[in-house]
Amino acid sequence: MHLIWTLVIGFLAGALAKWIMPGKDPGGFIVTTLLGVGGAFLGTFLGQLLGLYPPGGRAGFIGAVIGALIILAVYRQIKKKR
Repeated sequence: MHLIWTLVIGFLAGALAKWIMPGKDPGGFIVTTLLGVGGAFLGTFLGQLLGLYPPGGRAGFIGAVIGALIILAVYRQIKKKR
């Protein structure tokens, strides 16, 4: 059940990130979900690094969206250089 919630929250976070930063990005449901899940991992890592989350703590929905926005921005910068 935990995996299902992770995927649902990941999809919602990825979809919100794509809505906040619209553009011509590839991907449908799977890529959007991976973007959100990756954003949650990045948000957790950065939050622990900055002392916002305790060790072992996880980022919430807002942290996942912020992480997804960072991943999306980095992807677009790499894509732009090619």
